[in-house]
Amino acid sequence: MEYDDWQPVYDDVCAAFGYEQAADRRARDVLAAHAEPFDMARLDCTGQTVAIAGGAPTLADEREVAAAADRVFAASTAVDVLADAGIEVDLMVTDLDKNPETARRLTAQGTPVAVHAHGDNIAAIREHVPTYDTTHVLATTQAAPTGPVVDHGGFTDGDRAAFLADHCGAAALRFPGWAFDDHTVTEEKRRKLAWAARLLRWLETRRGEAFGVLDGRRAAIDAVT
Repeated sequence: MEYDDWQPVYDDVCAAFGYEQAADRRARDVLAAHAEPFDMARLDCTGQTVAIAGGAPTLADEREVAAAADRVFAASTAVDVLADAGIEVDLMVTDLDKNPETARRLTAQGTPVAVHAHGDNIAAIREHVPTYDTTHVLATTQAAPTGPVVDHGGFTDGDRAAFLADHCGAAALRFPGWAFDDHTVTEEKRRKLAWAARLLRWLETRRGEAFGVLDGRRAAIDAVT
């Protein structure tokens, strides 16, 4: 996905949550100052099945889905759960809000990490990204891309991983560790999960693929227009 396709949806997300786009741009520019261009060919998934691992508690029981995939793109703490099972990831997707030390470890060992900038994580970017091996950092934004910072769609770490896999040519996507109806999370997180579902519904429509993670809920998902 290119930014021209994503931008109208980004406007809707900002309106829904009251986000200031100027703050996103400031965060993007801070990240750009610490990043370098990333070779997207390293994440080429052409013809491959990619597991998009989410951080829900169900991941512990669905690890075999990730193990069976050709590639694994994992959101935040999902990396740690999979590592405990001996499953390596091909990309970590994070906005640095939970386990920045895992991102540091991965970049040190040469595993790509997609670090996302948004208006609320400028301090985390300044604290952590300079400690990473930025050769292995893919800098992302939800605002307009600039310099080494790209935007291929997505809002939460999980659905952003799916959009990245789509951009990199994935033939099929699988979704271990996802729970849209997790009532243990905050109200804001529930709203974000609802948007993640909307965005995945949009993505599957664009791809002509039915994501199993959406089975039983498609009719209740508000379409992205």
